[in-house]
Amino acid sequence: MKLMVVASFILIFWAGYVSSISFMEAWLKFKAPGITLPLGLGIGKMVFSALNKVEWVLLVAYIILNILYFNSLKFLLNHHLLQAIIVILLLQTLWLLPGLIQRSELIISGKQPGASNIHIYYVVMEIIKVVLLIALALKQGFKAIY
Repeated sequence: MKLMVVASFILIFWAGYVSSISFMEAWLKFKAPGITLPLGLGIGKMVFSALNKVEWVLLVAYIILNILYFNSLKFLLNHHLLQAIIVILLLQTLWLLPGLIQRSELIISGKQPGASNIHIYYVVMEIIKVVLLIALALKQGFKAIY
């Protein structure tokens, strides 16, 4: 039972971590005095790259706790919320984040990238991921208690 409580804590921590970076730091830094668009984008590249790495560590920790609890990887087959979180994290890591970094680098170098919806996709994926993390934490937390 303690493993599941810790696993639920990881999910809530993860949701809070993503929320604080994506929904506060990301836009708030541009309101700070002296922060130019290129400087803000440079900071954003570093912060979101680090966030992505921490998310993978949290995911691995969560999966390890579940393997220890269930003594199997079979739990992944029925964990549809977790599967969705993994898909989102893969899309962000392999497609969206590299695309955003590439666009940032163009702007930092003084070029204007063409129109793109990649930023909107990333934000939507962040919102969905946070909702899924909280839902999974609650589901798992209730199972651990009852």
